[in-house]
Amino acid sequence: MRIILVEDNKSLAKGIEDALRDQGHGVDHLDDGLAADSFLRTETADVAIIDINLPGLTGIELTKRMRGRGDTTPVLMLTAMGKTSDRVVGLDAGADDYLVKPFEMAELMARLRALTRRRPQLMPEQEFVGDLVYDRQQRVIMHQDKRIDLPRRELALFELLLDHKGKLLDRERIFSSLYGAGAEVEANAIELLVSRLRRKLDGTGVEIKTARGLGYMLNAGSA
Repeated sequence: MRIILVEDNKSLAKGIEDALRDQGHGVDHLDDGLAADSFLRTETADVAIIDINLPGLTGIELTKRMRGRGDTTPVLMLTAMGKTSDRVVGLDAGADDYLVKPFEMAELMARLRALTRRRPQLMPEQEFVGDLVYDRQQRVIMHQDKRIDLPRRELALFELLLDHKGKLLDRERIFSSLYGAGAEVEANAIELLVSRLRRKLDGTGVEIKTARGLGYMLNAGSA
């Protein structure tokens, strides 16, 4: 997933970034509400994590602006205020969920998974693709009753391609989803990642097709 994190507390933001990237997600971090508003006008994300108290533009105002222009990106709002009235204000502004600080990273991850399951595509929790069965909740791939263990970055790539099965994804979209815009990684990182994943899916009825110079597409038939 590509996740936008808008949080001005540097130590908290660093902890969230590390936890998300450890799960193979791409993260774009901004620490100012106005900068985030500008960024979100041109960039897309699977989920936005937005602190309620931000410089430039509050999380409430930022979320209202997003919804006002038709941006349906799921929003998880972070706040140090735990009163019911404070939560109602955030939800009325268009937030999808609310998490009160301090919180455990495990709860943050669980709430993000819940939000992605509410996406308009209404992805099934178990999906059959080729001869694979993918459990989205547990993030487990099974082939003929055997589990295929993937490193987290390869698993994130598989999920991204699966979400857009049969459609071409360009390298830029893949890069931003897995690493976040502007991340410093090797120029051939995507090619290497695709190559490793392709080898592990060999014989499963699932293949990754390359449109040279354009991108990649997940196709499924029968092994």
